[in-house]
Amino acid sequence: MTITDPFLSLSARTGRFGFGAPRAITLGEDGTRLLLLRSTGAEDPVDRLLLVDTATGEERLVADPAALAPGRTGDPAALPAVERRLRERIRLTAAGIGSFAATGDLAVAVFALDGRLFRADTATGSCTELPVAGPAFDPRPAPAGDRVAYVADDALYVTPDRTPLSPADGARWGVAEFAAAEELGRSRGHWWRPDGGALLAARVDESALPLRHFADPARPGEEPESFAYPLAGGPNADVQLWVLGLDGGKVRLRWDEAEFPYVCAAEWSGPDELLLTVADRLQQRILLLSADPATGATAELSRTTDDFWVDDLPGTPARLADGRLLTVHDTPDARGLALDGKPLDTAGLQIRRVVGRLDGRLLCETGEGDPVDQHVHLVDPDGGPPERLSPGPGFHSALAAGGTLLLTSAGPDGVRRRITGPHGEAELTDLAAQLPFTVRPQFARVTELALPTAVVYPRDHVAGRRLPVLLDVYGGPGYQAVAAEPRRWQLRQWWADQGFAVVTTDNRGTPFVSPEFTRAIFRRFSQVALDDQVAALHALAAAHPDLDLGRVGVRGWSYGGYFAALAVLRRPDVFHAACAGAPPTDFRHYDTAYTERYLGLPQENPEGYAADCLVDDAPGLTRPLLLVHGLADDNVHPSHTLLLSQALTRAGRPHSVLPLPGVTHMTPGGVQEQVATAELAFLRGALG
Repeated sequence: MTITDPFLSLSARTGRFGFGAPRAITLGEDGTRLLLLRSTGAEDPVDRLLLVDTATGEERLVADPAALAPGRTGDPAALPAVERRLRERIRLTAAGIGSFAATGDLAVAVFALDGRLFRADTATGSCTELPVAGPAFDPRPAPAGDRVAYVADDALYVTPDRTPLSPADGARWGVAEFAAAEELGRSRGHWWRPDGGALLAARVDESALPLRHFADPARPGEEPESFAYPLAGGPNADVQLWVLGLDGGKVRLRWDEAEFPYVCAAEWSGPDELLLTVADRLQQRILLLSADPATGATAELSRTTDDFWVDDLPGTPARLADGRLLTVHDTPDARGLALDGKPLDTAGLQIRRVVGRLDGRLLCETGEGDPVDQHVHLVDPDGGPPERLSPGPGFHSALAAGGTLLLTSAGPDGVRRRITGPHGEAELTDLAAQLPFTVRPQFARVTELALPTAVVYPRDHVAGRRLPVLLDVYGGPGYQAVAAEPRRWQLRQWWADQGFAVVTTDNRGTPFVSPEFTRAIFRRFSQVALDDQVAALHALAAAHPDLDLGRVGVRGWSYGGYFAALAVLRRPDVFHAACAGAPPTDFRHYDTAYTERYLGLPQENPEGYAADCLVDDAPGLTRPLLLVHGLADDNVHPSHTLLLSQALTRAGRPHSVLPLPGVTHMTPGGVQEQVATAELAFLRGALG
C-alpha cells in the first residue's frame, strides 16, 4: 500500500496511533496484578499478553503469538467466521491476540489464535495448546482454571471432551446474536457457574431471519457469504438461556420471552442464583431478574421504564453486595443513579458508566459541566456527596479491583495510565507513537440549545483569511464526537491543514448532554439533526468570521455518512458538497434493536421511516455527492449505497461512487487514510 502524504502514511503504519498502547486491561480480584494486551512498538500490529505487577509496574511476557504460531500473518481471513463477525460487532481490528479471558486471580488466561486454543499459566509464562473439536471461538476458563469452555461450529464444548455439551438441535449455542453484540452491549454467550460444575449458555435460533449475502466482485469465482440479519419490523433471533451441567443436566430459564425478547446481560451471582437483564422489543422496559438455576424459574427484582426508550447505562441494573438494587435514575436534565428506587446524590453530574467499586463507593465515569470532558467520580451509596478523582479537564476513565485504581487520563499532550492503591503506585508503559499534532479545538456551546461544537483551524492560519468549511460529522445516537479525547482530533487537524476550517457539532440525539437532549430524535432522525447542524453552523460563522459559508463541504461515516447525504439532498442552500461513507440510506433495511429503539416499528411509524429515507430524495440532488462503501460491510449492507445510487442514476443526477472491495464497516489497515485522500480530491474539485 502506497500512501504518499506523511501524516496519512504514519496514521496507517501506526494503526491510527494505537499500536503499542495497552488495551483489554484486566485487574485481578485482589488488585495486585493486571493483564493487558500490547504490541512491541508503534508500528507493530501484533498484540502480546503481558502480566503487570501493580505495585511496581514490572511487566512479564505471558504469551507471544510469534512464538506460539510462527509464520502466522494475522489475516482476518484465517479467523473462524464467527470470530470475524464478532470483531466487527465490537470494532476490534488488532492482529495477534485479539482478546483473552482469565480466572479471577489471573493465574490462568486463555485465548484463541486462528481457531487454535491456548491456555497460559501467567506465573511461569508457559502456554499450552489444547486440542479442540473445531476452530475455537470465545474460550473461557473455569473458575479454577482446570477446564476451558469454547464454541466450535456453533456448539459449546468443555475441554478435554470432544463431545459437545450443548444439544445438536440446529441452533447456535454459546454465542451472542447480531442484535446483542452490535446494539445491546452483550458480546458473549456462555458463563461458568462459580463452582465450575455448569455453564449458562445462550441458545440462538436464527431460522426465521432473512439472509444477507456478500459476494466479492473482485473474486467472481468465490462462493458468496451469507448470514442472518434482523431487519427492522421483522423477526428477531429466538434467544433462550439454558443451564448445562457437566453431569449432563439441562435446565431452561423461563421468563416472558415474547414480551421481553432481548437478553442484555447475564451473570452468576453465586452457585444458586443467576441475574438476567432483559428488555422489551422497543426497549422501553428493562427488567432485572433473579433466576433459579435448579428450576429455571425467574423473579423480577427491578423494572426501569421510559416513554421514549431506556438508554443503556453500563453497570446498571445491578445488585450490590448488600442486596440493594442499583438502577438508572433519569430526569430531563440529568442521568443519575438510584438504590432501591431512592435517588443518590449525583447533583451536577451526568453518569456515563458505573465501572466498579472502590472503598465502599461506586466508581463512575461522568460528565460534569462541559460535556467535552469526561471525569471519574466516587458516588456514595449511603448518600454522601460525590468525590472527583480525575485531576482536571480531559478525557478520564477508570478500573478498580481489590482497592487498586487504574486511572487513565487523556488530554492534548498525551495519555497517562496511573495505578494507585494499597500495594503501591506505578504507571503502565505505552509504546504508541507520539501524536504528531497537539490539537486544541476551539470548543463552544451555541444556539439556545447549547449545542456542543468545535472548530479546528489550519496550523498556519492567519486571521482574516477566509476558509472553506468542512463539517466532520456523526450526529447519531450513541456517539459523542465533540470530546476532549486527543486521538480523534488528529485527522481533523490534517483536514484543517489542507485548507479547511473543520467544524464538528453534536446535535440533539447524541449522548452525554442530558436525557432530554438525547431523546429529541424520538420517532424521527433526520429533521432535528439537520436543523441543529445548520443552526450551529450559522452561529459559529457569526463568532468566526473566517468561516466561508459559501463553500461548505460535509463528510461522515455510518450515521455520519447518512447525515452527509441528507445534508446535500435536503439543504443544498447550506451544504455544497458531501462525502457519504457507509450511509444507511433507508432505515427499513437496518437492524431491529437499533432502529426500533428510536423510530419504533415501521408498521407503527411508517411516516417516520419514510421521512428518514433518502432514496426518494434522489431526483432533487443538485450538489456534488461522493458515496463510499465497503462491499463486505455486514453492518450497513452495501445495498444501502447501491439503492441510492440506482435512484440517482434513474433520476439523471450525476454523482460519484467509490466501492471498496473486501472492506467491512471498519476501515483499518490504511483504508481510512486512502479514503481520506479520495475525499480530499473530491472536495477540492467540488468546492474550488
